[in-house]
Formats: sequence, structure tokens, C-alpha cells
Amino acid sequence: MTRIEDTFAQLQAQGKKAFVTYIMASDPDDATALEIMRGLPGAGADIIELGMPFTDPMADGPTVQAAGQRALAVGGSVSRTLDLLREFRKQDDSTPVVLMGYYNPIYARPGGVERFLSDAKEAGVDGLIIVDLPPEEDDELCLPAARAGLNFIRLATPTTDDRRLPAVIRNTSGFVYYVSVTGITGGPAANAAEVAPEVARIKAAANLPVVVGFGISTPEAAEKVASVADGCVVGSAIVKLIGEGRPVPEILDFVRDLAAGAHRG
Repeated sequence: MTRIEDTFAQLQAQGKKAFVTYIMASDPDDATALEIMRGLPGAGADIIELGMPFTDPMADGPTVQAAGQRALAVGGSVSRTLDLLREFRKQDDSTPVVLMGYYNPIYARPGGVERFLSDAKEAGVDGLIIVDLPPEEDDELCLPAARAGLNFIRLATPTTDDRRLPAVIRNTSGFVYYVSVTGITGGPAANAAEVAPEVARIKAAANLPVVVGFGISTPEAAEKVASVADGCVVGSAIVKLIGEGRPVPEILDFVRDLAAGAHRG
């Protein structure tokens, strides 16, 4: 059982929903990103998504795009992301960490996929969300990642119809990430009433937890969305505070409030 699977099993036994946080590696710098990341579990994060900086993100709105640019400006990269995780693992060997990003920086990195998966496993990565690799390209990274013992988490969206859904979930593991809105991160607010039937549809097709992200920025929204799913993800709202240069304790207090909402769901 992976850390991700174990976390969901523990939360289910406690009757709680998962709270997943997203931050960008190296944003605004390596030391601050590490300080925030180390504080997230204590603030209530059950799973951490760690963004890998990339010049051309296709699913990210202005807030996360800006975070990527800040990270790249201080030398952020896939290798620096893995270094950050190695430092995090020196103090935390239990919180699941999912790398989220795009295929190009992995493919173009010296050693390609094989070395990336070896380095990721050694650094303490639990899963991958690679936005721009569809199921038709599973041989590229999804199946090798599964053989390496990493969960490969797929995105389902409001446009994923019943014909497409089987392909989306076929090699997915850990959980399914349901994108609550048609668009980019940091966009319109998620509507729990609209999300609920979609989550039920996915759960009927996949024997996996379904976690909902995009458009969740308040404790109240986290509670409402988590109440109709197995958990929720908050990213842009946290990244926005980082971009504003807020003190780390203030950022973690905000995360604590969000987590409380999600856990009430």
C-alpha cells in the first residue's frame, strides 16, 4: 500500500475527508518553499501536491503561472523540486507528496523518464499528476511509473463523458482528481451541487477516491465540496498569499482554516 492509499484508508476509518494542498517548488525561493511545505502537515494537509516549475503551463491560471515564473527566476527545476522533497523527507516520512506538472521538463531532463522515476522514488515521491499526458500516451510515463511503485493520478473534467471515462481511469491509481470547472486553476468557484453527480458517476466507474480541485478558495467552499467527494484540493488561494509575500505563519493559519473546513465535509 502506498502512502496515498494508506492516507485515504486512515481518513475513511476516521470518517474524514482528505485535504490536499498545492504549492510550487522554489516559490518564492527554496528556503521559503521548504518552510511552508514542512508546516503544511501540521496545519492539516493530508496530501501535498508539489508543482514542478515549467515555462508553458496549459492548465494553470495567472496565479500559478506567476508562481512558476518566480520559481524559474531563482533556478527552479525538476531537480531542485526533488532536492526540496529530499529535505522535507528528513523530517516527514509519512505525508504523501504528489508531483504535479508537465511532461516536457521530465522528458528533456538528462536521463529522461528512467532516471526521473529512479530519482523521484529515491527522493520520496508518492505519485504523479502530469497534466498533458493523455491515456493514449500511457507507455510514456504512466505505466513505467506504476512499475516503479508510484501512483499515477489522472484528471477527469466536466467534459469527460461516459465514453471517455473508462480510458481516463484505466491505469489511474491513488485517486482521481476531478476538475470542478471547465477552465484553468484559480477560475470560477466550484459548485458542490454540480460536482456531486459527477463525483458519483466517477466513483461508480472507478474503485478509487475522488478528490475535487479548481475553484476552491475558502473554508466554506472546502467544506461544501468535500461533503460530496472524498476530499478537496486548494492551490491558487494558497499560492496567492505566497506571491503577496505574506509571512509563513499567516499562510499556514489560512491553510489551517481551509483544512478545518475540508475535514468537516
